Formats: sequence, structure tokens, C-alpha cells
Amino acid sequence: MPRTVRFTAPRTVDVVTEEPGALGAADVRVATSSTGISAGTELTAYRGTNPYLTRTWDPGLRLFGTAATGSPAYPLLGWGYSEVGTVVEVAADVVDPRPGDVVWGIWGHRSAAVVPAAAVAGHRLPAGLDPVAGCFVRVGAIALNAVLTADVGVGDTVVVVGQGVIGLLATRFAVLAGCRVVAVEGVPARREVALALGADAALAPGPEAAVEVRHRTRGRGADAAIELSGSAAALHEATRLVGADGRVVAAGFYQGQAADLRLGEEFHHNRVEVLASQIGAVPQRKRARWDVARLQETVVGLLAAGTPDVTALVSHRFDLEDAGAAYELLDRRPGEALQVVLDVRPQR
Repeated sequence: MPRTVRFTAPRTVDVVTEEPGALGAADVRVATSSTGISAGTELTAYRGTNPYLTRTWDPGLRLFGTAATGSPAYPLLGWGYSEVGTVVEVAADVVDPRPGDVVWGIWGHRSAAVVPAAAVAGHRLPAGLDPVAGCFVRVGAIALNAVLTADVGVGDTVVVVGQGVIGLLATRFAVLAGCRVVAVEGVPARREVALALGADAALAPGPEAAVEVRHRTRGRGADAAIELSGSAAALHEATRLVGADGRVVAAGFYQGQAADLRLGEEFHHNRVEVLASQIGAVPQRKRARWDVARLQETVVGLLAAGTPDVTALVSHRFDLEDAGAAYELLDRRPGEALQVVLDVRPQR
């Protein structure tokens, strides 16, 4: 029987069994090997702060309403978007993928799932790549999208604020784009990882970071800053890190009020451009040639080349049945972890 991680209330987790899904036309069955926990978006569901729990998103109007009618509610089953597993069964009409293929995709924290073949077609991991790397494809696409949104390249100075997993990947991708990267992060061990991934400097957050960036750029300030911590205070700091007419990419998932974002200060006086980056679409200027599929394809190629070796970013591995302990770690002691992975082991 497939096992699934369930949030029964804020900060309350258990693992339940579900009936195995019936395989329909154009479907495949996947047996999960590993699934990565998102320390940003996913924790909002764990903590109860996700806006989908209190408001209704209208996809036609692209607006949130004030009521939560029809919105997700506890218990929440199988949240997660960074899964990898082996295809074990396919419908008769399915050509891609095939049984035995190791694929990455989105089917939540489940030991097995039935998904449309189209959702994992073309998602086969390259031979020789550690399967856990599949847990980084989606977060890698988020990071790459943020770098593309920043519109930077050779000679540009880019500050990446927040060096969690996505921030570290953004740091590496910006380095590969030819940028001089300054990482800003409060956890010393993460600053060391950022330097190992090619950052020119790694600074602690605070008022002096913007001054130090000015010193490093002959007073100009950074050309762009990518904010990936999801903190409104950090987003304000990003507006200070860039110089006049600089660009800030807001790529974190911000929650609640934003009292620390003071728009009458550097944002106003330096004419700072703030752009949102979200995985649902690529930057508008690139949509004729890029889409989310290309983002993901690019990330898979980089992971296969070991740029970076994402297995080194896995700090903790828990059995699926111990998911509650994994979430508690990320919630209460986030500075101790980078990528936390749930591994699925056969039941005895």
C-alpha cells in the first residue's frame, strides 16, 4: 500500500496509507526512491501560513479572493514537488516513459503514485547520475529562472541574498553566466559553500553589507540582486545592495506583512526596479525561445555535468516514515540543514 505524508494541522505530520491508484489510459505508475522537502514554499503549508489555506486563487482573474471557499484545507496530503523514482508500470498506449526508467517529477511525498505519462515524459535522468539529483531539478529551475530574470552576464556584479539550496544554485548559475557574485547569508557554513561554488565574496547580512558591496564596485553598487530567502527585511536589504537603476529579483515566497520593506528609502531614491520571479513562467523577453521545460532540461544537463554536484548539498536524509522529524528540523533549526531528503525504503 502506498504511504503518503500528511499534514493534519499546522506543525502536525503523520504518514498514512492510501489505496493504490488505478492505472488509466495515458498513465504510468512510479515507485518513489527519494523526495526532497522544500524549505520555503512547502514549509508554509506545514506552518499554516500558505495563502491558499486562507484565500481562494482565481486562475482566470489571477487574483486571490478574501474567502477560502474551495481552497485546500487540513488534512493536506502529499505536498512536495521534488520527487524521483522508477517507472514500474505503464498503460498500453504509453510510449514515453518506459518501465525501468528513472524519472523526476512532481507527485508529492508518496511512496508510489499514478501520474499522467505526459507529466514525466522526457524526464528520464541521464545514466550514471545519482538518482537523488532528480530532487534538485525543480528547485534548480527556480534558481535558473531567477538568474534569467536578473538579465545579467559577463562583467555584472550580482548579489544573491539567501544561500539555502535555491540560493546556492542561483549563485552557481550566475557564476556560470560570467557574473561576479557576492553571496549574502546569515549562516557561516552556507557562506563557505557559496564560496566553494564560485562566489567572489560571502557576506553576513546587515547594514554593512551594502557598504561593502559599494567598496567592491567602486561605489556603483551591484548591478542586480536576487532575493531568495523569502524575508521582507531581506528584500529591503536587496534594494540597498544594488546601485542607481539597479534591478532586484524577488524570487522568495513572502508571507504576511512587509513592514520591513521601506519603499521611501533606497528603492525610491535609486529608482530600483523590482521584478518577481516565479516558476510558472520565464521572463517575458525570453518566452519566444524559453519555457519551463527548457529551464528544467538545462538544469538536468548542468547536474549531469556536475556543475554543481548537488549530492553535496544533501545535508540530511530521513526515512519517509520519519517525515515529522524532518519538518521539525527545518522549522526549528533551519540553519543546520540544506537539502533534506525523504528516502522511501521497501516495507517489510
